[in-house]
Amino acid sequence: MYVKMLRAALLTAAFGSLAGTALAADTPAKAAAPAAAPAAGAPAQAVDDPVVARVNGKEIHRSEVLNEYSQLPAQTQQQIHLNEAYPRVLENLVTARLLADAGYKEKLQDSKDVKAEMKRAEERFVQQAYIRKQVDARMNEALLKKKYDEMVKALPAEDEVRARHILVKTKEEAEALIKQIQGGADFNKLASEQQIDKNSAASAGDLGYFTKGDMVAPFAEAAFAMKPGEVSKTPVKTDFGWHVIKVEDRRKRQAPPFEQVKGQVAQAEAQDLAAQVVEDLRKGAKVEAFDITGKQPISLTPPPAAAKPAAPAKQ
Repeated sequence: MYVKMLRAALLTAAFGSLAGTALAADTPAKAAAPAAAPAAGAPAQAVDDPVVARVNGKEIHRSEVLNEYSQLPAQTQQQIHLNEAYPRVLENLVTARLLADAGYKEKLQDSKDVKAEMKRAEERFVQQAYIRKQVDARMNEALLKKKYDEMVKALPAEDEVRARHILVKTKEEAEALIKQIQGGADFNKLASEQQIDKNSAASAGDLGYFTKGDMVAPFAEAAFAMKPGEVSKTPVKTDFGWHVIKVEDRRKRQAPPFEQVKGQVAQAEAQDLAAQVVEDLRKGAKVEAFDITGKQPISLTPPPAAAKPAAPAKQ
């Protein structure tokens, strides 16, 4: 399945449209596998960016593979690590080099179609560069903090619960734990010894603060029906197993700190600024539009106004 997914992603990256949004969030690149230790006296180029293939004598460097991999969809990169994808990515580069060399040999770079495509590609890159330049020039800390305040204001006043849990496989195990806790056993100690949820075991079952919609229904219903300090009197069944729940605290949802969500805020503000850049250009431009026959004048719908800011994601 991964091979098919990777092949489709590579084909999309190699032959798909060059168009793309200038405001898409950057996906953090995965760390490349560490390079082998350089041989004594090896050239700097070979150390920093070694040749990983030659096609009719023309070199392909590791940096080209890394760049090709970085162009794959974020979801594909998450599912298929660079080390696993490497042979297929390199194969794609070899194929691309063969096709390009064959096309250049036939002077297709001078053809009308290729020149038209190159012109369209250049225009798209210029558009993106212009948007980035204008957004960067207009972006500042004051705007980001203003946007943050807007996003915080849009947050609904939802209740949050902080709870711990112990997850076991059977109802009988959960009932036995409840009896131990009612008899004075330490909940946190039992939670740190649980066998199923190893992640929360490391924090004595602490799940942090969550809203009702963050958890599966049976768990959420039970937790939000309890008071701080209370332990569930009966086991709670979910698809994961049987839970014993202890509610630690209740509060209204808190907005994440500005610095914690500054990247999200910047993305939202960049979208607004980009829309403003386009609006400013349209105000000063004379635009004439016609129907598909090119004869009847038509009115174009202006770009939509910036949408209401989304609330910062809970971290």
